[in-house]
Amino acid sequence: MIEQLHISTTAKYNFPHLIEFPQQFLELSIKTLRNSNAQISQTYLQSENFIDELSTTKFNNLKTTAKLQLIKLKPLKEEVPIAAIDVSSIKIGETSTGVVIAVRGAIVYLINKKYRYLKLGPFPLHITEENKNEVYRFFKAYPVPVQNEIYDVTMAPEVTYLQSRITSLFERWLHSSLASSMHGGIILWDGSLTVGTPEKPVTAIRDIMENAKKNGNIVLAISKVSRIRVGGRQISDFASNFPSPCLLKLEELLFKQRGIKNLGKVYLAKLNGSKVFRLDIYHGFSIEEGVRAVERLLGNDLLISGYPETLRLAHIFSTFTANEVVGIQRYLNERFNLRVINRPSIRRVLFGPFGKERET
Repeated sequence: MIEQLHISTTAKYNFPHLIEFPQQFLELSIKTLRNSNAQISQTYLQSENFIDELSTTKFNNLKTTAKLQLIKLKPLKEEVPIAAIDVSSIKIGETSTGVVIAVRGAIVYLINKKYRYLKLGPFPLHITEENKNEVYRFFKAYPVPVQNEIYDVTMAPEVTYLQSRITSLFERWLHSSLASSMHGGIILWDGSLTVGTPEKPVTAIRDIMENAKKNGNIVLAISKVSRIRVGGRQISDFASNFPSPCLLKLEELLFKQRGIKNLGKVYLAKLNGSKVFRLDIYHGFSIEEGVRAVERLLGNDLLISGYPETLRLAHIFSTFTANEVVGIQRYLNERFNLRVINRPSIRRVLFGPFGKERET
């Protein structure tokens, strides 16, 4: 299917101007890796983005009703620029003093019926107890703060938790840059507009939404999997019998946890076929404006199993493959003398053939 699309990178296309952050990030990456003679204990490749499980599990306990409002959709052929963002990170290995990770982001644009993409990274980082605060302070300076009303983030978390935090901050920088540089378009996010965690502070996400709105953009946040349940059932079950394309508007979600809230109206989106996704639209827009944006998305972007192609490509271009991990390890070995060694599995030592669980 990808071969049938017009996907290209070109220097002639005027991509939205991004803040001069990648060059600074590259310098920080080299600084953390330079003059290190440590060994990397090899780890298993994980294809999915790393997430902070402590923060995502907070969204299970909520109160809501099962009232649904059906909104039928009709694709609008009005041409509109569409951009999608996705970020991923992977643990390359462990050293005697810390961990080596790599972060990469991707932005996919759909303009004039052609798909173009921009990759940022990968940026390898050697994070230790000695430099973790420096790395964290760097991210606090670009371009939005990481403090919010609930969490006083003045010190970096433990090294083992810093990967997901850096990934979230890097993704937020891309969101902020695109919201500032793009005009009159639709911006697709991977995830929801649920905020109130260290990764998604209320003030920072609201500022991005308002900035995007000021430039004539509308953000559609699409979740592949939702943890929300109504009456013990997943919300996607309620849309299985409705014809596509349509939206099902949910009542406002009330979270039990202090500080956890949603900045958007929550819908079930059945855009094409039988697949149902959660769709969040910033509450600064009226219902009519949000529905119109979804209809323009239907009229411009290709949908595969109900999922926008721009967002699907952003995920593909940001995800690390096994070959890329080997290439990064080779680069670290030649450039920074970080030798890769195989780490014995303690589970296999203890449990033999029964110790098959992955270790990272």
